[in-house]
Amino acid sequence: MPVTLTSPVAAQLLPVAGVSLGVAEAGIKRPDRKDLLVMQICNGAQVAGVFTTNRFCAAPVIVAREHLARDQAIRALMVNTGNANAGNGEQGMQDARTSCSALAGLLNCKATQILPFSTGVIMEPLPVDKIAASLPAAVANMRADNWFDAAHAIMTTDIVAKAVSRQLTIDGATITITGIAKGSGMIHPNMATMLCYIATDAAISRPVLQQMAREMANRSFNCITVDGDTSTNDALMLIATGKAALAEVKDNGSKSGRALQAAITEVATWLAQAIVRDGEGATKFITVLVEGGNSEAECKQIGYAIARSPLVKTAFFASDPNLGRILAAIGYAGIADLDVEAIRLYLDDVLVAENGGRAAGYREEDGQRVMLQSDITIRVVLNRGSANARLWTCDFSFDYVKINASYRS
Repeated sequence: MPVTLTSPVAAQLLPVAGVSLGVAEAGIKRPDRKDLLVMQICNGAQVAGVFTTNRFCAAPVIVAREHLARDQAIRALMVNTGNANAGNGEQGMQDARTSCSALAGLLNCKATQILPFSTGVIMEPLPVDKIAASLPAAVANMRADNWFDAAHAIMTTDIVAKAVSRQLTIDGATITITGIAKGSGMIHPNMATMLCYIATDAAISRPVLQQMAREMANRSFNCITVDGDTSTNDALMLIATGKAALAEVKDNGSKSGRALQAAITEVATWLAQAIVRDGEGATKFITVLVEGGNSEAECKQIGYAIARSPLVKTAFFASDPNLGRILAAIGYAGIADLDVEAIRLYLDDVLVAENGGRAAGYREEDGQRVMLQSDITIRVVLNRGSANARLWTCDFSFDYVKINASYRS
């Protein structure tokens, strides 16, 4: 089961004015499950996105980027699970565009006003006929309070749906933010297979919205790893409908801009951590905190060397304080001038290593006590600067191999 993560409560997911969501069962990979989502957004809404940096990116990623780059209103997002439509060449591009045209016909808009998203098995043809046949049901199902079903409709190997809402008050106006995400395996920046859709009723100019999307990605989904594999289909979308009684935010450095950035990033961080907590077969949620580096990039480089190490991750699964594996990962992270004698390594509040080796006061039973916990912090103090980085990962269990060995069956 996921690490201290429970299913969302439908009544706690707040509608965002200007967004309607509809789901359907298209039978893309298997019958009798919600696997198609349509999100319709109002006229005047702004949409921004951050996508995978994988060079073998999926057809829907390419098409969504193309459509976003046009100077026109985006009217809907369409998501299918069970098939990634990646590695399908020109046919994949045609299938993504055909799906957009099918939905556009139902919503009375242009195909280029639709953003397509897919997740699932790579290098298998997209069943366009099934999607087109099920779109009318998804459109008929559209409701403003349908976030709970939407979160379930985008799941693949996820055990728990991921959805959260927040509200804040800015200049007397109540602002709502609701987001959903999917992801469990093939999780690693940039971005970290995940899809995420966050909507707010605030009015935000397109350039500022894009800046906010990149900032929240860098502080959330670009700080997680489950297995070190960056997907072909990752996408993070931020929607601002402008329906709240708040003046348009045109400067993310303004008071309202900073407040919105913080709240949106909080939602994204909760969703990103939920993906790690639901990591395929995960039993431990691990925060890797690297402090005192020359730069944030250096701290992340060391943090990820630890967080994606199979030897470190399997030791945590076994609750085995074989903590020399962490020192080894720090050492091979690629920081050529790293002074290992200056480093201090902690598990939660337990000092494990200093002065280039085992701390004099460290007892293995203290390390064991921490490693038996479900939530653990690895803290590395480099003592070479003032920069910090915080990452999140999970352990590797037997179930990770089982899940991925049978993913296509």
